[in-house]
Amino acid sequence: MISLGKFFKFLLLFLIAGVFWYATLFYPSEYLIKLFYTFIALASIYVIFNIVIENALIGGIKDNRRKFELRKIISLLNSIIIIAAIITIWIPNPEAILVAYGLIAAAIAIALQDIFKNLGGGVMLLITRIYAVGDRVQINSLYGDVVDIGVFYTTLLETRGWVEGDQVTGRLTTIPNSCVLSGTINNYTKDHGFIWDEIWIPLTYDSNWNKAIELFSSIAKKETHETIKKASQELSQMGEKYFFQQKDADPQIFLKLTDNWMSVNIRYVTEVRSRRLVSNRLSIRLLKEIQKTKDIKLASQTIDIVGFPNSKKV
Repeated sequence: MISLGKFFKFLLLFLIAGVFWYATLFYPSEYLIKLFYTFIALASIYVIFNIVIENALIGGIKDNRRKFELRKIISLLNSIIIIAAIITIWIPNPEAILVAYGLIAAAIAIALQDIFKNLGGGVMLLITRIYAVGDRVQINSLYGDVVDIGVFYTTLLETRGWVEGDQVTGRLTTIPNSCVLSGTINNYTKDHGFIWDEIWIPLTYDSNWNKAIELFSSIAKKETHETIKKASQELSQMGEKYFFQQKDADPQIFLKLTDNWMSVNIRYVTEVRSRRLVSNRLSIRLLKEIQKTKDIKLASQTIDIVGFPNSKKV
């Protein structure tokens, strides 16, 4: 449907062109002819961009964001073609026209540099497959699952944010594809679907740390048994593609001495999207076993008071 306002604008441009054409019949002038051609060009360009293209391309788009972006691009192209048409009509010297077109091209490159960068990033994603739809990624400081890769933008279903444990927040985050060219990208699921996570447990110095290490290692192996198998297979496959030295996916226990307690770090492998669930399940199991064992005690921040200063009664 053509709106009444657009029809009147076209009619006005066409009538102005007719006035200048009619004037040339009585007052032949090069300037009047150029004005006639100018308004004919303006009317034609207006019909092409604001009526034909508007109805053919934008009319069927339901996404408001994409509709807005397309309107911006069309508006910019409309302005460029109008300027080019006016230059062609009013500047007869071919060399001067080439110089003018060069200046227009430079202005376009500056005005559209972000769009060109985003487009270049989209092409780079298509060629290199740095990430694909379904991957869990970190782009600069943003985390999420890739739900859409467009020509100019990538859409993430955000994780973390105000939620802990790599779980989704429900918020959609739109990132320009130009980040592929200059930003830092971490892909959690490319070529494998697991990561390493850690739980640290503070123990008092009178705890049986040998027994604690054996107990924690046994629990971690039982809870991650199936994941260890899958991770070991994927590690072997990764070794064929990347220089990857670590081949062992078994849990590891590290002990560190601090001023207040012995810190026991349990390092284990988990599937990317199950990190919080596995951490929760493993923490509950560890806590239950510690409560059953008398010689393994959890530590907390404490202050030992070794004495009080002597006070004299006044």
